[in-house]
Amino acid sequence: MEKDDDNSLIPNKLSFEDLKQVNQHGIEYWSARSLQPCLGYSQWRRFENAIQKAKESCKQSGNDPSHHFAGAGNPITSGKGRTQVVEDYHLSRFACYLIAQNGDSRKPEIAHAQKYFAIQTRRQELTDAVIADLERLELRKQTSQDFKALSGAAREAGVQNKMFGIFHDAGYKGLYGGLGSDAIKARKGIDPKEQLMDRMDRTELAANQFRMTQTREKLKRENIKNQRDAIEAHETVGKEVRAAIAKIGGTPPENIPPAEHIKKVEKRLKTTRPKLILDEKDSGYGN
Repeated sequence: MEKDDDNSLIPNKLSFEDLKQVNQHGIEYWSARSLQPCLGYSQWRRFENAIQKAKESCKQSGNDPSHHFAGAGNPITSGKGRTQVVEDYHLSRFACYLIAQNGDSRKPEIAHAQKYFAIQTRRQELTDAVIADLERLELRKQTSQDFKALSGAAREAGVQNKMFGIFHDAGYKGLYGGLGSDAIKARKGIDPKEQLMDRMDRTELAANQFRMTQTREKLKRENIKNQRDAIEAHETVGKEVRAAIAKIGGTPPENIPPAEHIKKVEKRLKTTRPKLILDEKDSGYGN
């Protein structure tokens, strides 16, 4: 039987997502018996061979096959009204992927399925990359705001304009084991003309954001109104943040490689438009 829409209910064109079922625990699964004709297998015996290969691949990947290939009985009623229980599997999405990878690639249906999962995986990778870029860009904007706020707090604490460079360097020296801004750039091979925070990854940005916000709070909490005390307070906070990183086994910030320049990230985000839904025309296997 066919439907008039794009998800035709004809063999080999069944929508993969339409075949999905949900158990009583809210966990999605696919019936191997239902998936079999979609992948071009007319005989269960041959399809089960692909399942066994997929189970072995699952085991080799460090996963427990029983978590992805659950044995199940599937009751089938014949034309004479007799009910027979046939062997079936309840498959996870990962199991379906492995079956496609271990199926007979000469079958057009298997080739389509492999392409489906390849595109789906790639798009997920693109999505993850975009999310990482967005997080880093947002964190960079926040650190810029925190830098300005700290500068204002330092001014209120008595730091003169000509000493702002020394004040901010004190925080870096505390956090980076005695290295100031210029020394950090030299260690990491960053162009002296570049803004240091433009080359920090999310972890390093977060550490510096914490350093700046805590210093601002310390200046306010202790009502510091002396330039020397403000500079010492900034370095002290930097040392405390560094000690916290060491205590939890984190990487010292001076050992974190420089990240891609934030302007390149911003440019990429303006041009990247990943599709979050797989189009049927891209896969030939459903959406």
